[in-house]
Amino acid sequence: MVNLKTKFATLELRNPIIISSCVLTYKPENNLAFEQAGAAAVVIKSLFEESIIREADHLQKDGEHVEAADYMQGYLSAEHLRKYIDVIHRSKQLCSIPIIASICCRSQGEWTEFAEAIECAGADALELNVMGLATSRNYCDGDYEQRHIEILKAVHDKIKIPIIVKLGANLTNPVNVVKRLKVYGAAGVVMFNRPYQIDIDIEQMEYSSAKVVSQPSDLVNPLRWVGITSAAVKGISYALSGGVHSGAAVVKSLLAGASAVEVCSAIYREGNGWINAALAFTEEWCRRHNYQSIDEFRALMSAKYADNADSLERMQFMRYFGGWK
Repeated sequence: MVNLKTKFATLELRNPIIISSCVLTYKPENNLAFEQAGAAAVVIKSLFEESIIREADHLQKDGEHVEAADYMQGYLSAEHLRKYIDVIHRSKQLCSIPIIASICCRSQGEWTEFAEAIECAGADALELNVMGLATSRNYCDGDYEQRHIEILKAVHDKIKIPIIVKLGANLTNPVNVVKRLKVYGAAGVVMFNRPYQIDIDIEQMEYSSAKVVSQPSDLVNPLRWVGITSAAVKGISYALSGGVHSGAAVVKSLLAGASAVEVCSAIYREGNGWINAALAFTEEWCRRHNYQSIDEFRALMSAKYADNADSLERMQFMRYFGGWK
């Protein structure tokens, strides 16, 4: 029997498959169904700092007093938090697998108080999904990366449960960022979050949403960076997110150095049955290659081996097209 147990961000998992933050995980009954289908952990749909602020702005009347606006934002924050805590409570009552809370944030602010309430509600860990673009003309090199550290420090001072930071793919040097996150107490990182995808409706002349779900081809970028970063920065756990649509993608992620994968789009496309199929493939692959546990092959394709490093860090690709005419 192959042992698929793994440890991510100090959490003991029965296998490497985590259901990532999405609308589905905001229903405790769905989280129980995910557990019964074989998932090892669930990330509750994120509390969105930006959404709370925009909702407050939308409800505020033009010219309304600033104190009224502050009250409205405070009320909405409390109401969103109350509902979120209820989802955590009920999920913990139904499920035996780890329940990970999530806050999607772009700045350090009063929302960091949410972390204490989330811990008290029984969440097993907290994922900070740091989203944003560096677009200011006055931007200084490293400001966006420093924002991650400041957010982590503010939350780490308030709670004792493991903190996971979900990174965006728009970092100049993920290795350095992860190194600093480890120093300031992060137990794990996820590479990478999926930002809102835009398109343009050329008839209506307006922006619209592009494809919401990821594609299998999206795996290549997080696979590269997990392979590089896991070899460079030890003592912190890695999960891969984006493009995990098959059991083979799970195996690839583990070989690159991940301890777990976060999955969402595959569940939307194929349903909960995808989990068992991916686990069955992983077990069968292990048997074919004579591995009894994940620990025996994790990171075998990471950059800690020179031949792998050469492939992972290669940027030019023209030689691959030499035969094309």
